[in-house]
Amino acid sequence: MKLTVLSVAVLLIAGPRILHSDDLENALQSLKEAESKKDTALVKKLAVETRALARRVASAPAPQTEDEKEAWTRRAAYARDIELYAEYALYAAAIQAPPAAMVDLLSTLELENPKSKYLDNAYSGYLLALNQTGAASKIPDVAEKAIAHFPDNEDLLLVLADTAMNRKQSDRALGCAKHLQNVLYKHAKPEGMSAADWQSKKNAALGRAHWIAGLVLSEKNQYYQADKDLRAALPLIRGNEPMLAPTLFYLGVVNYQLASAMRNKARMLEAAKFSDEAAAIKGPLAQQAWRNAQAMRAEAAKLR
Repeated sequence: MKLTVLSVAVLLIAGPRILHSDDLENALQSLKEAESKKDTALVKKLAVETRALARRVASAPAPQTEDEKEAWTRRAAYARDIELYAEYALYAAAIQAPPAAMVDLLSTLELENPKSKYLDNAYSGYLLALNQTGAASKIPDVAEKAIAHFPDNEDLLLVLADTAMNRKQSDRALGCAKHLQNVLYKHAKPEGMSAADWQSKKNAALGRAHWIAGLVLSEKNQYYQADKDLRAALPLIRGNEPMLAPTLFYLGVVNYQLASAMRNKARMLEAAKFSDEAAAIKGPLAQQAWRNAQAMRAEAAKLR
């Protein structure tokens, strides 16, 4: 993950001197020194302390006299910039750190400000780091809390859709999968990510989102909508047999139902073809898919 250069850093370097907040100015300089030394533990400590001090300065009550209010306004604005910089310092250190340190730094940022704009870009690496450090069981809870602040984050939505699917919470799984589809179709390539990497990530997430929606809709007997999602998933999941087998199986089932309703021979034969492909993949669905294909062809023979 590439480190994005933020304009706030430039503003802080050139910012006005806080006349009555030497402690805050010193805290900022100490934090920058820790960053330059890549001392992760010290960055964490000083970022938390600097942010707390900045919040106190920013929240100081307004003076009574007009002469003092202008200086108070500048001082409060500068303190808010430093507060933001402290959050950025945690984020910047995290995305360059090994997985365990990344988890520590980003969980600290969540505690400091769960709405921090830097978290939105961090969750992809954060969730991966949780998995790498043996804390995969914490991922659903992290995603559940974070989605309240970042409802259009594709990484969080994918986790929640998968979790709901695994827990057989079909309505939640379908809702998350459909929201994820909408998000992915409208999101532009993230800054710092190559076009090829973004397309690969987008395709993988879209394949999963359409797959989850297609399976849930199939089980709900919403055949037309299920067919659309399963067909959308199919080219995106080729090569992934654990996902491909149920996709083909249910494409056979839903198209059989649609063909029967419309008495459409061509569609019935297509349903049999999907079932044949499912039967060719070893697994628990193979035998039933083969039987389905035989029954579908027999049914198609009766249609004109």
